Amino acid sequence: MAKQPTTLYSAAEYLAMERASSEKHEYAFGEIFAMTGASVTHNRIVTNLVLAIGNQLRGRPCDVFTGDLRLCVEREYRYTYPDMVVVCGEPQFLDNQFDTLLNPDVIVEVLSDSTSSYDRGEKFEQYRGISSFREYLISDQARVHVEVFSKQTDNAWRFWESNSLHETVHLTSVDVSIPIAEIYLRTEFVPGAA
Repeated sequence: MAKQPTTLYSAAEYLAMERASSEKHEYAFGEIFAMTGASVTHNRIVTNLVLAIGNQLRGRPCDVFTGDLRLCVEREYRYTYPDMVVVCGEPQFLDNQFDTLLNPDVIVEVLSDSTSSYDRGEKFEQYRGISSFREYLISDQARVHVEVFSKQTDNAWRFWESNSLHETVHLTSVDVSIPIAEIYLRTEFVPGAA
């Protein structure tokens, strides 16, 4: 049996459909991909990161946006929904709908088994094409593991990782430090409330 041809859409068609849809979809090179729901652990980790980073940025000209804000990675080719982004300075949007961000400083992704390779590989490669993008924090939801990629002045990326609840993550681009135990609060790795 012959493979059915894939229907390809323009970025404009994708944006029109996405804005009318009650569900989220990512877009890559003409193809549209439905996004799946997230686990309780995933949501707790994202919430912990939003609170930890947001509280430290309070009073500074920075915004923290969650996974409901679309990111334009390449104007005609790729749109994603990162779990969280930080923008310092004025957020820039694709158009007057104010729902598609152009200028993230920090991007945060919480890994699942199904997205781990993509988030670390192809997606990170595409994100690096965004001129404002300076730091990438990845947190695993299946185990205590945090990775940070930081853009250096020579455009090289420095890598840091930890599997310890006793260490602290440093996001140098926005001058924020987060104890890893705080990232995993109220998960199977750090039960209880603060």
